[in-house]
Amino acid sequence: MIDHTQASETISLENYGIKNAKVHYQLSSDQLHNITIKKGQGVEAASGALAVNTGEFTGRSPKDRFIVKDAITENRVWWGNINIPFESDAFEKLYNKVTNYLSEKEVFVRDSYACADDNYRLNIRVITEFPWSNMFAHNMFLRPDPSELKDFKPEWTVINAPGFMAVPDQDGTRQHNFAILDFTRKIALIGGTGYTGEIKKGIFSALNFILPVFKNTLPMHCSANVGEDGDTAIFFGLSGTGKTTLSADPKRKLIGDDEHGWTNENTVFNFEGGCYAKVINLSEESEPDIFKAIKPGAILENVIMDKDGNVDFEDTSITQNTRVSYPIYHIDNIQVPSIGKNPKNIFFLTADAFGVLPPISKLTPGQAAYHFISGYTAKVAGTEAGIDEPLPSFSACFGAPFMPLHPTKYAEMLSKKMQEAGVSVWLVNTGWTGGPYGVGSRMKLKYTRAMITAAMDGSLEAANKGDYHTHSVFGVQQPRVCPNVPTEVLSPRSTWNNDEGYYKTANKLAESFQENFKKFEEYANDEIMAGAPRVVSK
Repeated sequence: MIDHTQASETISLENYGIKNAKVHYQLSSDQLHNITIKKGQGVEAASGALAVNTGEFTGRSPKDRFIVKDAITENRVWWGNINIPFESDAFEKLYNKVTNYLSEKEVFVRDSYACADDNYRLNIRVITEFPWSNMFAHNMFLRPDPSELKDFKPEWTVINAPGFMAVPDQDGTRQHNFAILDFTRKIALIGGTGYTGEIKKGIFSALNFILPVFKNTLPMHCSANVGEDGDTAIFFGLSGTGKTTLSADPKRKLIGDDEHGWTNENTVFNFEGGCYAKVINLSEESEPDIFKAIKPGAILENVIMDKDGNVDFEDTSITQNTRVSYPIYHIDNIQVPSIGKNPKNIFFLTADAFGVLPPISKLTPGQAAYHFISGYTAKVAGTEAGIDEPLPSFSACFGAPFMPLHPTKYAEMLSKKMQEAGVSVWLVNTGWTGGPYGVGSRMKLKYTRAMITAAMDGSLEAANKGDYHTHSVFGVQQPRVCPNVPTEVLSPRSTWNNDEGYYKTANKLAESFQENFKKFEEYANDEIMAGAPRVVSK
């Protein structure tokens, strides 16, 4: 049956194989918030945000992410332990089991879309078992005007059933949870996990195939902002490198914090309508924009609160991956619509726990492609059991788990766009200086902001007038001076006061880069290979 009292429009799910369900269509954020609390699936925090626990899974499960291998994907997808193949017949059977499971139940349906640029818009219908999962879709995808809903035609469908448990021997999954993309049926099928990030990353992964293959557009795991003069800056970086923090600039408007496309028309558009930020150790002082965004309409995940609903952001007893989801309009200084033109600067952010990369350096096109394919950051001691010294961590294109094509495909597109647009590319170390983790200290945020500002306004280039220092190991162009930054900070070697230790550690990191890149060498051209670091004797 259809709940006419809560639905703005009536809708049937019979064509999906979901029969006799009680359908709530296009409910408001407030309605979903209240239903979640009424069902005992969440509580209200003191800030007014909804707080939920995602259950067994508090993060993505990359080993349980599959792509259906068929005529569209067979010869295009980079198959392996990231893109795991799934049989089409097995998908059909599992899909029927999931839709049968949702039949006769109360379900929540939302029509939304991805891609802020109308030329690339992807209409999405999200069908969820839980109300808060549907509220997450409201926050994270773009929201159609009510007038658009009458003739809304979904191109992709997300079906999310956390309570459905697969039987691996029967269903072809690895365990009871799964997230499967089918590019022929245009379905993202998610079951056995309540972690909402699977919804967001499912569509992101789909777009990472659709846009380059069919739209000649580069998808990017990055944040982006735009300056007063209309210049766009792009920030790539893995978790913990400052991607969200550094793109939130009071003097620039935020385009988006995580997923973007770069078009043939040289525009950059946000895929999403919201933000999904980590809140571990969050404070109003360190992250004022995110802190203020936690209000009615936001969803806190897996946080610990006191009896009065106050969140302890330092408590990681459930997970270190505590999160908040909120619509982008919870941020004051945003670009509307979420589109930027004229990309001028790209920043690759890395938290180098070895303390050997310069705090900022300029890259050649070959180096840019090499570092993009590498996607380097470092894990520090104490973050995982058994880690007692920094460990290099590489994720191709700064987002390997979401990239269906071979990483060099994205790198080639990026190189071409960079050169056509005349973009400057910078490697920024937001990690350690004065020694590795445990010896040195974390780069001061005010210095990193000053370096990025100087790169964007041209004062860094003007101050060095082409007189950069070429780093002997990494080959990058290291500025000698930068406005509002102490000169001694710019040279990582000089901050160590130990040349032998510095070069020994730098060589060790260079070897890690080279070892990681071996799997890409046969696909990389001479220019990219020339961007590799060199082990030197000192």
